[in-house]
Amino acid sequence: MKIYDQFYINGQWVEPVEKKLFPVVNPSNEEVCAQISIGNRADVDIAAKAASVAFNSYSRTSKQERIELLQSIINAYKNRYNDIADAISEEMGAPTQLAQKGQTGSGLAHFKAALNALESFVFEEQQGSSLIVKEPIGVCSLITPWNWPINQIACKVAPAIAVGCTVILKPSEIAPLSAYIFSQVMDEAGVPAGVYNMINGDGAGVGTALSEHPLIDMVSFTGSTRAGRLVAKNAAPTIKRVTQELGGKSANIILPDADFDRAVAQGAKSVFSNTGQSCNAPTRMLVPADKMQQVEKIAQEIAAKVVVGEVDDPQTTMGPVVSQVQYDKIRSLIKQGIAEGAKLVCGGLDRSNSPEKGFYVEPTVFSEVTNNMSIAQEEIFGPVFAILPYDSIEQAIEIANDTPYGLAGYIQGNDEETLRDVASKIRAGNININGNSGDINTPFGGYKQSGNGREWGAYGFEDYLEIKAISGL
Repeated sequence: MKIYDQFYINGQWVEPVEKKLFPVVNPSNEEVCAQISIGNRADVDIAAKAASVAFNSYSRTSKQERIELLQSIINAYKNRYNDIADAISEEMGAPTQLAQKGQTGSGLAHFKAALNALESFVFEEQQGSSLIVKEPIGVCSLITPWNWPINQIACKVAPAIAVGCTVILKPSEIAPLSAYIFSQVMDEAGVPAGVYNMINGDGAGVGTALSEHPLIDMVSFTGSTRAGRLVAKNAAPTIKRVTQELGGKSANIILPDADFDRAVAQGAKSVFSNTGQSCNAPTRMLVPADKMQQVEKIAQEIAAKVVVGEVDDPQTTMGPVVSQVQYDKIRSLIKQGIAEGAKLVCGGLDRSNSPEKGFYVEPTVFSEVTNNMSIAQEEIFGPVFAILPYDSIEQAIEIANDTPYGLAGYIQGNDEETLRDVASKIRAGNININGNSGDINTPFGGYKQSGNGREWGAYGFEDYLEIKAISGL
């Protein structure tokens, strides 16, 4: 069993103020695979003071110095690439191939994107008689989730450090192993003391303290909308900047002229990827009412090809969900869907095709769903999606927008004018047409209760910057 009971503060591995161990459970077999320490306000205070002192000098570094630091981090990350991938498989159940390419690869990609953006980013420009300067906002607390652990860490740490901020990371206590190795990467890369700090802990303890601490200037949070509300409330008294990437219930509108075999298969595979644990998953599939039976058949065929199993089995295409809590929540919502009258096409509560031990949920498809049902409104965060009928394109748009969320939207069709028109009417931050989802430089973030601010590439820099106007020089 791994013991990761120290925190990384001010360039050193240190003991927590109070030793309180927390078990990390491998979701593939339900066994405790590691122990971490859970921090408290005193740990946050130590880290905040260190980051505040470090900011005084690090914020004055040159662009070239920060370019060289990012290059060093990238090289150190490459050296630990396989270790990070193995940790992700162990902590949150990603199959080996997904952990290697999608999960770990995304972390490296975000640092490369930040490096490229920094090389051409303009921090000062003359506007009339004034000099407009973009300066680092200060000490930033970064609170990240378990579903794409390194992706979310990297897309916050990279831009913050690139522009001259100092940071305190609180990774998810459910999946903290890859974050621990990432902290070793930062140490090995020679990040100056106090610039990067990491404290393990839960939301009620460390998360709240990071949101409230007076020396912290900004909170960047990714997680549930419920937790996001608490972060914003806790940050309000000190008027911190708060940026958030929260929940989603994204609609996938399949237009009447779409290639249904391709569009339905693509949408289903997207949901089942990462065991449905992606905030932008297209979990509401909207189809013409007269195509329902055809769509059900295609979706069922795709679900039947999913291989649910152990993460290190090369045949596995979908692993477990992350925890007992998530497992119970998903099964509860499946039960609600059945109770509310949705048609269960496949999957559901059956576990006959899954390993006996582990938090496995089989790929599940509901049909004949109305948008007021629980499975159409609540973020399930599992390998479950709902097929909803529509009678007209305008009705499909109305259904798509009938949600408190607005993270992503998906549209499948062949007429470019119609695709453009529908895209313009969907209230969401990312619109993916015919399977095209942008790249690592595409701004990522949502409308409404899916959050505020944008991450990825140069767009991710802006939330970590203050704008100063100097006039009269």
